[in-house]
Amino acid sequence: MKITRFCPAKVNLFLEVTGKLPNGYHELATLFAKINIGDTLTVEAEPAEKTEISLTLTGPVGSLLRADESNLVWRAAQAFLTHYHLNAKIKMTLDKHTPTGAGLGGGSSDAAGVLLALCEIFKKDKNELLGIAAKLGADVPLFMYEDTFLKGEGIGEKLTPVPAAGRLPFLVLAYPNTVVPTKGVFARLKLPQKEEVLTNISKLDKLITYIRCASPLTLWKDCLFNRLEECVVPFTNSVRNVLLDLRKTNTDAVLMSGSGSTVFALVETEKDAKNLVSKIQNKERIVFFTTFHRSLKDENNGSQNTSDGRRALKSICKCNF
Repeated sequence: MKITRFCPAKVNLFLEVTGKLPNGYHELATLFAKINIGDTLTVEAEPAEKTEISLTLTGPVGSLLRADESNLVWRAAQAFLTHYHLNAKIKMTLDKHTPTGAGLGGGSSDAAGVLLALCEIFKKDKNELLGIAAKLGADVPLFMYEDTFLKGEGIGEKLTPVPAAGRLPFLVLAYPNTVVPTKGVFARLKLPQKEEVLTNISKLDKLITYIRCASPLTLWKDCLFNRLEECVVPFTNSVRNVLLDLRKTNTDAVLMSGSGSTVFALVETEKDAKNLVSKIQNKERIVFFTTFHRSLKDENNGSQNTSDGRRALKSICKCNF
């Protein structure tokens, strides 16, 4: 059986670090949002006497990765077979467009895509694999859900879907051709005081309410926050330059995603998005616009139509992203 899946990337509309665990992991309060850029994964699988896994990488980012046991996609396939005590012949092709080290969760989305595809092929319940997904990576469980927006707690693996109503903003993303290693970002982090954390968590609660109630972007922008900006922006010129250029355009809803390096802005219309792309595009970065990746549940609530997403994907292909 052959399954092809789109593996969407994500941005963080909010990210606060609430503590640090004895094992070194940091506890977070975050709001994930899936977007209409990503990778295309094809999985073919059938039972076999002996397990054989193969991975072919294509796309503009594919040549930068290894197609072996070190790849998270490969590890996801092996974890699925180990969990269910299965032997199978699995052939995977990953058309890779989402850059690594960009704060967009591309590798995690691809790994979840493998688990979901294999669940469909072997008739397994995806909910049984949430624990396996978390062991592969803190962001992998996020992509096991179909929801567009999810609140994340713990190390990011405790997830609560946030239903969205109404039309959503467009996004302009700027990738400054810079890889930001997550380990180094957290090494520079100074944990905030409890009072500051509580104040910021109230912003997260407001943002979730605004998304649920289809509130205007003018209300969203004051709730956007990323604690990790202070660990990246002062130390990475390319990220700092993108932030400054976006803010010079009088665009208020600007934020770095995850631990960087991608920076994004939220804008009201496609026209605004195109204009913003033209203003900040230069040879040092890749800039494009896209939409939120809407779930079927959100679409039934009167969401932005899927043709917006298809147009956005076409624009991404032109950027060789």
